[in-house]
Amino acid sequence: MSTLLVIAKAPVAGRVKTRLTTAFSPQQAADLARASLRDTLDAVLTTPVERRVLVLDGQPGPWVPEGIEVVPQGAGGLDARLAAAFALAEGPALLIGMDTPQVTPGLLALGLDFTEADAWYGPADDGGFWALGLADPDPALLLGVPMSVPETGKVQRRRLTDAGLAVHDLPELCDVDTPADARRVAAAAPRTRFAALHSGLCAVTR
Repeated sequence: MSTLLVIAKAPVAGRVKTRLTTAFSPQQAADLARASLRDTLDAVLTTPVERRVLVLDGQPGPWVPEGIEVVPQGAGGLDARLAAAFALAEGPALLIGMDTPQVTPGLLALGLDFTEADAWYGPADDGGFWALGLADPDPALLLGVPMSVPETGKVQRRRLTDAGLAVHDLPELCDVDTPADARRVAAAAPRTRFAALHSGLCAVTR
């Protein structure tokens, strides 16, 4: 059974996307996070996969669409929580975050195609990664990888190749962490909820 995993925080003001608050209020940052998550889940819903799981830190709300299974995140650091998410899968799995509203069903379907790949790696332009796909999910492939540092992606990809896996790369994407990221992603994906909300908020704050 193939699984698409989305690891996310509930879009609660003051708990999510706090780095955006240099340009937006905590509530506006949370609203942008919710829009980003909704765009991501829309792409997930239209991707051919057997199971769609939101691995959530916090409580689900009406922003979770039908067709998405919600499970709580595990405890520990981000590496442990990502490993625990992969442990939920009963077959090939692709894990993504909530920070790339520009993601498309086509990209997600590619990351679930294990015909010639043992793993798919999606680099983020900040040195991390936005997607990780494993034909045979092994939580140990993530445990101990330093997270949220400039070399996170390099270490994670090397962990995969050192395990003897055939790793294929997805296109590099920009994670939305800062106001500058938000501008770039909104410009790159102008038809998303995220872009519409970002445009409206920027018009108000000008």
